[in-house]
Amino acid sequence: MAVGIVGVESQERRDAGRVTAFVVLSCITAGMGGVIFGYDIGIAGGVSSMEPFLRKFFPEVHRRMEGDVRVSNYCKFDSQLLTAFTSSLYIAGLLTTFLASRVTAGRGRRPSMLLGGSAFLVGAAIGGASVNIYMVILGRVLLGIGLGFANQAVPLYLSEMAPSRYRGAFSNGFQLSVGIGALAANVINYGTEKIRGGWGWRVSLALAAVPAGLLTLGALFLPETPNSLVQQGKDRREVDLLLRKIRGSDDVAYELDGIVAANSATAGGGSGTRLLLSQRRYRPQLVMAVMIPFFQQVTGINAIAFYAPVLLRTIGMGESASLLSAVVTGVIGVGSTFLSMFAVDRFGRRILFLVGGVQMLASQVLIGGIMAAKLGDDGGVSKAWATVVILLIAVYVAGFAWSWGPLGWLVPSEIFPLEIRSAGQSVTVAVSFVFTVFVAQAFLSMLCHMKTGIFFFFAAWLAVMTVFVYLLLPETKGMPIEQVAAVWREHGFWSRVIASDEARAGGKL
Repeated sequence: MAVGIVGVESQERRDAGRVTAFVVLSCITAGMGGVIFGYDIGIAGGVSSMEPFLRKFFPEVHRRMEGDVRVSNYCKFDSQLLTAFTSSLYIAGLLTTFLASRVTAGRGRRPSMLLGGSAFLVGAAIGGASVNIYMVILGRVLLGIGLGFANQAVPLYLSEMAPSRYRGAFSNGFQLSVGIGALAANVINYGTEKIRGGWGWRVSLALAAVPAGLLTLGALFLPETPNSLVQQGKDRREVDLLLRKIRGSDDVAYELDGIVAANSATAGGGSGTRLLLSQRRYRPQLVMAVMIPFFQQVTGINAIAFYAPVLLRTIGMGESASLLSAVVTGVIGVGSTFLSMFAVDRFGRRILFLVGGVQMLASQVLIGGIMAAKLGDDGGVSKAWATVVILLIAVYVAGFAWSWGPLGWLVPSEIFPLEIRSAGQSVTVAVSFVFTVFVAQAFLSMLCHMKTGIFFFFAAWLAVMTVFVYLLLPETKGMPIEQVAAVWREHGFWSRVIASDEARAGGKL
């Protein structure tokens, strides 16, 4: 019966309210957390391809780049210390996630963003002032702590602040922010690489302080989300006034009732983490919290994002040309994510997942095939074939940017009931960090040993995840966030999983 209510009554109610300037400004400010995430992804790959940076901190890699003919094209950047520079950020983020989950659930989304922005500021300052490898990695660790807090809080904040009919567009704004940050990093790397004196890398690392400062300052003035206030036990009248301001309408009783009911349903039911792990009725959400971020990482996108300049230098492009090509693909990524903001609430999550998955699969196979045929252990590829590889990378980035990129954050942030939302988001972020660390730490070594086989490795995973979405992920387009749980009861497979748990619970009564 609950499913019928969701299908009829909520359809009449879900359009109450409008997109107010208050919500837009709040979400733009919160989105600075995504800008920093993207900036940190993009800046690492560019800086680690700059010769002055390599000469100062990674002299062995620089020697190989200078023309050591004994080293294969695929192995010139194979350095565990260099990959530690990249992955240290994500290890710190992973460890911070568990603390961030408690802060986000107990104190709210806003304090987590404030803590994250503060850590970003300190990390950017230390990175830009580094005089040895220990300072460089310390700066990355502090940035990782900031990411642990920001990635926990920002997607939840965007999902809870957005009107239900525009939730996909607002939540995809997180990935748009990530893309803008990565693009900014690529543009800055391209410019600072040309600074005479070899200190351009310092500018690249230190400029992470700009979005960090905006996030920190903005978090001081941002409102808390109504969902979080209810979860913290705040007075209903206070929440009602905030919700009216957010929605620009006095007709908020239905939405507020849903938030309060979701919170009351689990009062005294134990911690969100215990509920998520122990009760089968949350099994669909748990599976998605693990598999979606896992699949997002094994698309191979972070291999491209971290190491695009390195990869392009591997096929024989110069330092400046490789950085400029990364800028071009970054522009395409941002444009594609922007398009997804309009498409996701019109066509739904599943369609974008499936189309993007097929697009990325074809691109990876073609990139691997060209490099297998044209790039040996020494020398390079012709300018024509290098151009084709760049175009295929752009097609691949576009496919990711309107599918697994934004939806990998949107879907986990909207499928959890309030009582397990923070715990579920922490699982999503933790799994994402685990496999980001794996890709960051292993990619250059895998490229050295597997050569072009690495692209077919990622292609195989793309095939698996596309089938997974087709069979197991229901559509959540347009559903009020506190009623999304109902879609699992209508799904052919998950309805049986939930029903078996409910049957056992009934038998104990």
